[in-house]
Amino acid sequence: MNLQQRTQLTPTAKSTVLGAALVILLALGATAHAADCPRPGTLGTSRVLAVDPAQYPRVGTKSFPQTLPLNDKEIVLTFDDGPAATTSAVLKALRDECVHATFFMVGKGAHEMPAMVKRVAAEGHTIGHHTWSHRYLARIGFAAAKEEIDRGIDAENAALAGVPSRTRTAPFFRFPYFESTPELLNYIQSKHYAVFGADFWASDWEPMTPEVQLKLLIGRLEAIRKGILLLHDPRAQTAAMLPAFLRYLREHGYRVVHIVPAGSSTAAVKTDPIKQGGN
Repeated sequence: MNLQQRTQLTPTAKSTVLGAALVILLALGATAHAADCPRPGTLGTSRVLAVDPAQYPRVGTKSFPQTLPLNDKEIVLTFDDGPAATTSAVLKALRDECVHATFFMVGKGAHEMPAMVKRVAAEGHTIGHHTWSHRYLARIGFAAAKEEIDRGIDAENAALAGVPSRTRTAPFFRFPYFESTPELLNYIQSKHYAVFGADFWASDWEPMTPEVQLKLLIGRLEAIRKGILLLHDPRAQTAAMLPAFLRYLREHGYRVVHIVPAGSSTAAVKTDPIKQGGN
């Protein structure tokens, strides 16, 4: 066997080497990004809130009586249904404005695009859970719904294996279509996960131009003035609209709040603990 033959890598070995290289590059990229933010002239992340599921088990006034205790003009950015090809554009828009968001990921997509999951984590965003394949959980029976929930969580955690990140997957869950049952809500609570609804959204599941979506979203923002915002990173119209929306937030005095799990290392770095009594 000559030298060339001896140094050839099997497909499995190549995958291992490439995966390790990706982890290193993502970690370096995240470090550089953190050093560059906040930058003058960017929106920036205003503060970090540590969310304890025991204290706030269900939040978001579109589904529940309670939401996070945000001040006037404070927004929590959340994205559902990724990862997807358009997640890159969403990440760029967030990075350009030095803000962080929470991504409620679908497990099947995370399984198919683990590099994108790693990138989201490496750039400092929070990763929550949105089931394995985005089914209507209230319509498939408890056993099947439980499997959808658990399989999705397992897939996102598996996608992050080996990534040196301050923010791994969080005990945050959002039901597809906001469709739950008392039994499923109790199951999520038994896992010590917080269930997230939303306070407002852009209806970006409906086809529209980025310009129309921006106008719609700004109108709803000005009416509510604070809250948990739901967007969808797989939607091209949302990715195209996001830079203008973040610029609007910056120019009109809005602030972005990043949510993280209570007790995480990210929470220990820069956190305002959530106090009881938010509405």
